[in-house]
Amino acid sequence: MIFSPPLVPARLIRRYKRFLFDAVLEDGREITGFCPNTGSMQGLTAPGSRIWLSEHDSPNRKYAHAFELIEAEGTVVGVHAAIANRLAEEAIRGGLVSDLASYPVIAREQRYGTRSRIDFLLSAPDRPAAYVEVKNVHFIRQAGLAEFPDTVTTRGARHLEELIEIVRGGQRAVMLYLVQREDCRSLRICGDLDPLYARTFARAIEAGVEAHAVKCRVTPTEIVPLGPIAMDEPGLAALCTTNTALSTTESG
Repeated sequence: MIFSPPLVPARLIRRYKRFLFDAVLEDGREITGFCPNTGSMQGLTAPGSRIWLSEHDSPNRKYAHAFELIEAEGTVVGVHAAIANRLAEEAIRGGLVSDLASYPVIAREQRYGTRSRIDFLLSAPDRPAAYVEVKNVHFIRQAGLAEFPDTVTTRGARHLEELIEIVRGGQRAVMLYLVQREDCRSLRICGDLDPLYARTFARAIEAGVEAHAVKCRVTPTEIVPLGPIAMDEPGLAALCTTNTALSTTESG
């Protein structure tokens, strides 16, 4: 994905009210813009950080600038959460996610479950359909290890529950974590920040839901899916063990 028109460099003053940020442009002007990320953005809001903004001249937009990238811990990180689906589609079509590129039909935003839309529904005449849910990732606390989620996500846990039902119905369900940064080798489910999501993820894996993670090269000119990174196996084992223990306790 190439940024067109080119992004505008700036320095971050602050991010606040989740949807807003203040910044200083290179010409010294202070502006307020829109932050297209509702998450906590832990580690990605330090005042004075180099950031890059998209600029829009639509009369329907309240703010002319949107927060796209930030330099953090020596790398450039994408913060625009909605871009994750576009990058995920590039990764799927590019053969970076298991065998998903072999499905001839990729449909976006299809209804499923009780209150949700699946990000991608892949179909082929000779096999079960594949339901692919995409999550945006940019959180790192330990060098080389991306984590999801960075805050409590009740909606994310609900999506996992619905993927479990898809597998039980004989279809294929895939969780795809799209990491908008390059400085990671694996991804771990963040059980300390959201224990419910972690337990639900463990149940999903045990039920047959697949989990994959893809990292990206992020620069001020483009974001490119690079390839898969490992799901943290010790972390997965710990989650499944904890989930089994909790299930046994609850049933007893």
